[in-house]
Amino acid sequence: MKVVTSGGTGQVGTILSRALTAAGHDVVILTRRPVRDRDVRWDAETLGPWAKELDGSDVVINLAGRSVNCRYTPDNLRAMMDSRVHSARVMGEAVAAASRPPQVWLQMSTATIYAHRFDAPNDEVTGVLGGTEPGVPGYWAYSVGGVFDVLLRLARLGLGGPVAGGAQYVSWIHDRDFVRAVEFLIDRDDLAGPVNLAAPVPLPQRTFMRVLRAARGVPVGLPATKRMAELGAFALRSDTELLLKSRRVVPGRLLEAGFAFDYPQWPEAADDLVRRLRGGPGSTM
Repeated sequence: MKVVTSGGTGQVGTILSRALTAAGHDVVILTRRPVRDRDVRWDAETLGPWAKELDGSDVVINLAGRSVNCRYTPDNLRAMMDSRVHSARVMGEAVAAASRPPQVWLQMSTATIYAHRFDAPNDEVTGVLGGTEPGVPGYWAYSVGGVFDVLLRLARLGLGGPVAGGAQYVSWIHDRDFVRAVEFLIDRDDLAGPVNLAAPVPLPQRTFMRVLRAARGVPVGLPATKRMAELGAFALRSDTELLLKSRRVVPGRLLEAGFAFDYPQWPEAADDLVRRLRGGPGSTM
């Protein structure tokens, strides 16, 4: 297949592009800074010569968006939102203009769209959308993204204990299951609409971190209060939303469609990721 992907130079995009290329597909990466043969320049906002790559392609995957591992200033929050909205809009314009549009369009969103909650998991049908939860900062309605890099760094520093009690849930997915899920969706022409790409067993943060520390061989994880988390996030130039928001997301539609996870449980996934990390170049974590 010919697969056109934007945001293909980020962490998730790199994992996916490498896997699809290794599987023999022709992968074109839309990027602001093209450096390789199949890189094509785009600005993620306006139509341009890049749009012709979609004409006759089989799949388009939009992963574009500003990194969320930063301070959540008003400017950064707006950039997070705008980079995703504008790229999705212009991608839609390019698909609509193609004489032979791709058969499949996969559009990244975020598990953070769901409400901060502890009472029940969020699937695609019964999940509660966030943005108006009582007692949480208003800017959480604008934030998106992953938390793993922050948590791993804290574990390495011996700070990977419960944060603000650790009851908040962490949703996760092993990178190989992520790639397999994308390939599964590409092959299924009977699926449309939102599909959660997450492992079926999200964990409370305190449990998630205890397992990660064990896999990493870190014996101690000091607990942190909310105030301590704020100071740590400031030092790491990140934000406490990545640590405090409860993301209890489950893959209802994937499971109903018959997708089988290779790594449904976090202990096995964490062991594999740490082992690969220690294996040297080419590992992903």
